[in-house]
Amino acid sequence: MEHMERVARLLGKWASALKLPEHEVVRWQAAGILHDALKNERPAVLRRTLVPDLEHLPDALLHGPAAARKLREEGVDDEDFLLAVAFHTLGHPDLGGLGRALVVADYIEPGRRDRKKWKKSRRSRMPQEFPLVLRDVVRARIQGTLARDRTLHQETVGLWNVLVAEAPWQEGLAGAREMAKR
Repeated sequence: MEHMERVARLLGKWASALKLPEHEVVRWQAAGILHDALKNERPAVLRRTLVPDLEHLPDALLHGPAAARKLREEGVDDEDFLLAVAFHTLGHPDLGGLGRALVVADYIEPGRRDRKKWKKSRRSRMPQEFPLVLRDVVRARIQGTLARDRTLHQETVGLWNVLVAEAPWQEGLAGAREMAKR
């Protein structure tokens, strides 16, 4: 729960700094709280009941898609929000600003024990350098996956390809606001 609260705080801070409307700030914070709602559920339960069609995903990545499906069952119909929750661990080429911010916040929140200086540096650059920090985070995730000799998922590669295609990178707060609006 502490991790989710830290992610929600980061997202709320960034959304406010980007001068998003108050309902968007709340929406971003809600994504931070809900993204790992099913993290502690047994993978066999998630696979059998909520995500039987995602056999290509390892157990550790099932909680996002399962949480999104559960939220949909409960009446949430915000597709961008659901996509953000579902793919916060992998990334996805169709992620909007909320999903992209959640990918970053989940990876660099201050409770993470690895690469502390690197992550602190990226937090200090958010949201002013949102597009550049997002690219750094996605690159780091890909490099980490490759270093462990694991499969790159099509969703992650798709997000990377979209980010590269969006170059040249917009700098400053205007570029960050533009990314947040997607």
